[in-house]
Amino acid sequence: MCGIAGIIDLSGARPIPPGILTRMAGAITHRGPDEDGYLEEPGIGLANRRLSIVGLFDGKQPIYNEDRSVVTVFNGEFFNYPEMKAQLEARGHVFRTHCDTELIPHLWEDHQEGMFEHLKGQFAIALWDRKRHVVILARDRFGICPLFFSTQGEWLLFGSEIKALLASGLVRAQADLRGIDQAFNFFAIPGPSTCFAGVTALQPGQYLRIQLPVSGQPAKIEKKYYWRIDFPDQGQEDHSTDPRKLVDEFERVMLGAVERRLRADVPVVSYLSGGIDSSLVVAMAAKIRGTPIPTFTIQIMDPKLDETTQAAVVSRHIGSTPVVVQVGDNEVLQSYPELIRAAEAPVIDTSCTALLRLARSVHQHGYKVALTGEGSDEWLAGYAWFKIHRLLGMMDWMPGIKPSYWLRRMILWGMGAPAGSAQAMDRVYETVRSYTSYQDIYAIMGMSRLRFYSSETLDKLKDYSPYLELEPNFDRIERWHPINRAVFWAGRVHLPGQLLSLKGDRVAMNSSVETRYPFLDEEVFSFLARIHPSWKLRGFRDKYILRLLGERYLPKEVAWRPKGMFRAPLDSFFDHQVPAFVEQLLSDESLKKTGYFNIQAVQFWRDKVRNKQLSRQQKSSVELGLVAVVTTQLWHHLFIDGSLADLSNHLPQRAAAL
Repeated sequence: MCGIAGIIDLSGARPIPPGILTRMAGAITHRGPDEDGYLEEPGIGLANRRLSIVGLFDGKQPIYNEDRSVVTVFNGEFFNYPEMKAQLEARGHVFRTHCDTELIPHLWEDHQEGMFEHLKGQFAIALWDRKRHVVILARDRFGICPLFFSTQGEWLLFGSEIKALLASGLVRAQADLRGIDQAFNFFAIPGPSTCFAGVTALQPGQYLRIQLPVSGQPAKIEKKYYWRIDFPDQGQEDHSTDPRKLVDEFERVMLGAVERRLRADVPVVSYLSGGIDSSLVVAMAAKIRGTPIPTFTIQIMDPKLDETTQAAVVSRHIGSTPVVVQVGDNEVLQSYPELIRAAEAPVIDTSCTALLRLARSVHQHGYKVALTGEGSDEWLAGYAWFKIHRLLGMMDWMPGIKPSYWLRRMILWGMGAPAGSAQAMDRVYETVRSYTSYQDIYAIMGMSRLRFYSSETLDKLKDYSPYLELEPNFDRIERWHPINRAVFWAGRVHLPGQLLSLKGDRVAMNSSVETRYPFLDEEVFSFLARIHPSWKLRGFRDKYILRLLGERYLPKEVAWRPKGMFRAPLDSFFDHQVPAFVEQLLSDESLKKTGYFNIQAVQFWRDKVRNKQLSRQQKSSVELGLVAVVTTQLWHHLFIDGSLADLSNHLPQRAAAL
């Protein structure tokens, strides 16, 4: 993985502002500490910070085709590099490096915008075709690698992180309430809005085609999708009745996915929890390599959340000795400013600090690449809310009557839902048309908007729908099986907005570590998308086909162990020795400066938490909301206004107008 950045003149071919590329690249040095590279010519500048993993000695970017008419900078990995290189060489292309980046200019020569169907892996790409005067910015299918862009006058800037845009001096750090509202709806920010006004996140499976001025025609920017999540129509799924045959096929595609992600010119390690997802990845890697790969495990210092005992069962089974990284309340609190700097957004899931520290340990032990198990729970209905939704749906056995709808209202009421929560739930019902398990869990987070937002914030967001901003094809979604409808939201919101960002790329690359995801392999997704959902959720047994496969590689107790949610304590900010910066961020003065939240409501509920006056039903919802408030305030301090607390901040100087 690497970091990329650049600037494009939409008005013609003006000189690139002096020093802008080095500032942008310098802001993301952590993504690529090994070397940097630049292209600068009238009208366009490209920059790269490289984390060398493939082609260690000759992969310096930018990289060109044979006649240097096509040039690219790239963040990510193409796992089909050996096969594609052989095909391109057979067609007469000449490779000058041993780096997978070189696939891009050659594939562009042959296929132009059709090249994406030949690229398998995780990537963010910037390509400049000098002959056609075209720039392409693109992102991988599932949103593993980030890419942001902003138009400032006639300049278009892009970067792997928003820090690069801010470092340009052309992008002013100002808040966008839509991005903040996504966090308060989804626990995550899937985009395209971000928390920064004027900064857009390129979406998974999307690319920008930028036609620069030519023959007197103005520049033209088009957003296009080359891929979207899709499933067969309900009733058209693969209803295979032969478990052995189906598990055999799943085993084949999973082994292929793991083998491809072991390809590197540096050692590869793996994260290992006590669950089946990472355990199967590690076991398959050991089979492929013939020896265990190094593993890293988090120990949450709370007996109710600690999974190291379960992870040790797998370690003994495959013969590895994991590195254990301990995370307790103090580590959570101490890490949060660094976490928010890395994420560039509010982070509500406190366990993200554990992943931040895990990646740091991987780096400290001299490694650059780690496998993980993300994607399994999303594609295979692994979360508890899939089962709860199914249980609630069993009440709706009479056509036209929806007892579950009223039960959901009662549950919200029992959790102390503020006024307007039922109406908000109704609006979501009307918007998404097919209510799924993800709307159930998001409704709990969504109560915090009404509980904590100021009246001014609510007024500014009254016409905004985070669901509609994602541009889902509701007509298509309604044709899928209900389980697949929920899986869609998992893949469209939860994966790119939280797991692959706040728990993935941003915390890993903060320590110069690339994370790879076998369950996000294109062949794995294609297989799991086409099979009937009963192989995913059978009755109330989640990840059914995965557990059948797991029996071939793991102790039965691991293969069939119930899903355990990986999380850290939510009350770290409120129930222990609270750091001074938290008190400062939640002071009346700081809350008034940002204006996002109702000061009286924040202090009222904070007192309730401190005095342990919350009911069991209220506790999770209120604590989630308060963590969201604290981390939004912290984000604002670090990036918008550094006067809220006694913490250093990330406030680059604004450049003079260009």
